[in-house]
Amino acid sequence: MKKIWNTDKAPAPVGPYNQAIQHGNTLFVSGQIAINPATGELVTTDIESETHQVLKNIAAILENAGTNFENIIKCSVFVSDMNMYSRINGVYAEYFNEDTAPARELVEVANLPKFVNIEISVIAGIY
Repeated sequence: MKKIWNTDKAPAPVGPYNQAIQHGNTLFVSGQIAINPATGELVTTDIESETHQVLKNIAAILENAGTNFENIIKCSVFVSDMNMYSRINGVYAEYFNEDTAPARELVEVANLPKFVNIEISVIAGIY
């Protein structure tokens, strides 16, 4: 059976989906963009701020489900411009231990919801 996870500490879903679904000991977190959940506003000052907000949203969802960044198994990162890779990666490295970092792909796409620059989804274990 699946368990649905939503928290007001992360942006509310803007469509027919939930922030996260747990199946067994695995948590599937929906793609997050840089919406500040307190204001509902996009954080797009620069790619660093945008990436931090996305990862803060993911952290809130993980915490709500009783897990954390150390238990992320897989990250899917979608970006609007591959030229921002090193700047995104610099922020990403602040959230993950290089020795235990999850599997990841980073893919450039034509557009993202609300025309943001980055969206990240994760799969995590709940132990």
